[in-house]
Amino acid sequence: MTGFGEAEGVAAGGTLRVEIRSVNHRFFNLSARLPADLVAFEADLRERLRRVFERGHLTVSVRWLSASPRVSGGLVLDLNGAREAMARLRELQAALGMNGEVPLDLVARQPEVFRMEDQAQVAGQWAEIEPIVGEAASRCREARQREGELLARELEDRLRLLHTGASRVAELAPGRLVRERDRLRAAVGELLEGRKVDDQRLAQELAFHAERLDVTEELVRLAAHLGACRSALRDDGPVGKRLGFLAQEVGREINTVGSKANDAAIQHEVITMKGELERFREQLENLE
Repeated sequence: MTGFGEAEGVAAGGTLRVEIRSVNHRFFNLSARLPADLVAFEADLRERLRRVFERGHLTVSVRWLSASPRVSGGLVLDLNGAREAMARLRELQAALGMNGEVPLDLVARQPEVFRMEDQAQVAGQWAEIEPIVGEAASRCREARQREGELLARELEDRLRLLHTGASRVAELAPGRLVRERDRLRAAVGELLEGRKVDDQRLAQELAFHAERLDVTEELVRLAAHLGACRSALRDDGPVGKRLGFLAQEVGREINTVGSKANDAAIQHEVITMKGELERFREQLENLE
């Protein structure tokens, strides 16, 4: 589902703005644009958003609206340590009677020049940023929820049309059996060329044929699957995957009814139902 949410707030001494856009996707997929000083928090951002969105392609834009102190979760340059390292290297250079400048890369490799930032400080910085991300995510979620309600009504309409088609098939099925009985009786009569028909034998053949053409079980299962779809649409939380599985089962029953139909009117209803089911599946791509 599509959605948009934004939020602003104070974090790390500056004003931060977070924008989240969501479009349809089968899985959770995050694309984040972060300031250089916030890149270290991308994993925290991902984990926070996964608690709100089960699937969808999310584009997150984070930027400073006002200046902030340096925020980082990685290496920190210790200038005093760098000066100390340079002084000690120059002493070593003089003691060995060497000339020239001390290479920068040699200075940078000294352990006192760079250090990892204190993790407690990093966690504190994320604690200030996280509520802003959470507010933007909630607003985006609300937008998706409004779209989901409209989509659920559309899916309900498709389910009603599928139920109507199944009811028509149920109404047509008995008449089809009567017509099939009459057709078989006439065909047997022609083959016997006026000789007497063995009614008991014919009844057995008709019963066997009727059982092969009977779609009662398929219609019962189809009604159960449609009921499960309606129940899922009324549940809270993500239901897209469950509805996708149920749609497969609905399609299986419709196909079986079609293969047993042997009747133009029933085939017409089956074709109509297949079209509605395809529209139902297309809309499922937009549902979480």
